[in-house]
Amino acid sequence: MKTHITFRRDDADLSLHESGAGDALVFQHGLGGSEAQVAEVLPQGLGWRRITTECRGHGSSTLGTRRPFSIAMFAADIIAAADEKGIGRFIAGGISMGAAIALHLAKTHRERVMGLILVRPAWSFARAPDNLEPIREIAALLRSRSLAEGRAIFASSLTAERLRLEAPDNLASLLGYFERPDALAFADVLGDIASDGTGVSQEDAASLAIPALVLANRQDAIHPLAVAQLMADTLPDAHFLEVPAKAAAREAHFAAVQTVIRQFLDTQFKHRSLAHP
Repeated sequence: MKTHITFRRDDADLSLHESGAGDALVFQHGLGGSEAQVAEVLPQGLGWRRITTECRGHGSSTLGTRRPFSIAMFAADIIAAADEKGIGRFIAGGISMGAAIALHLAKTHRERVMGLILVRPAWSFARAPDNLEPIREIAALLRSRSLAEGRAIFASSLTAERLRLEAPDNLASLLGYFERPDALAFADVLGDIASDGTGVSQEDAASLAIPALVLANRQDAIHPLAVAQLMADTLPDAHFLEVPAKAAAREAHFAAVQTVIRQFLDTQFKHRSLAHP
């Protein structure tokens, strides 16, 4: 059964989605995504209680007035949502920005995060990574040009030309930022988050001795395979898998991601209870 509630956090209304039963899997969407993006990645009948809180300005959640937006801010909202639901220990996971939030939670709430699922991570250990520069470019255009003019400038840029060849799926997603009904307000989210970092150093990650799954694919300039490989090499108990490229084989990509997540949870946690240490 799926449930949906809204709870107040500071001056923002956050949309919290819950489905399934069992131990808790707190799983977050990517930048510009929503609960629907998470539903694509996680298989049905997983046997876990899945909690997704749409981050400020995403899905049905409001922006609020706190600035700047940050991964740490969003992570704090996730902990508030877990507290709202009475969840103590959980597996943390997410896609892209959601993976960054999960990693931040694993460092800052070690007593609560029992495992990690990082799908197409975009951050490793540096702030404002180069692979997120296209998002920063779009944020600047949204702040300085009309939507139509900004989209036209970006679509004809060298960045877009490169992405058309290397990662067409990324380009389609990036151009979609100009189509959002809240595009002008969302520019602050894009610019702030793409300029941020996880707050987790390589040394921090190397000390996270919990089961971790790291998934990535080729033909993805925003989520480079090398970032995921570095993450998997650094986390001491990580399992890395390259899945089919979403740009080339969308159905095969999601089928592989769902299968591997299910296998990871069954293998690593089937006989464990998160309720007690």
